[in-house]
Amino acid sequence: MYRQGDVLIVPVTEEAVPSHVPDAPKEPHDARGRLVLALGEVTGHAHAVLGRGELVREPGPFGPFLLHLPEGGRVVHEEHAAITLPQGWFRVIRQREYVPGSVRLVAD
Repeated sequence: MYRQGDVLIVPVTEEAVPSHVPDAPKEPHDARGRLVLALGEVTGHAHAVLGRGELVREPGPFGPFLLHLPEGGRVVHEEHAAITLPQGWFRVIRQREYVPGSVRLVAD
């Protein structure tokens, strides 16, 4: 399990990846060639993956992601140390917080 700020990255086995994921629409790489896991609403900084891979948003109001890194990769952020990930599949979960009357994603 890996954590970088408000992003949790959990390894999953290939068998645990839903069968629809390989055919699901993929999140695009940004203009800098990164897969953005979370974009800071306040700072504009991003938790992003460098390296070849695919990012699929799962359905739901908080849309966790499934990340596939066939050759491994690095998670980078302007205010955190980089994290090296091995090859494989990962579930990417954003931290949530309770505010009276609702639950929302933590704003960076």
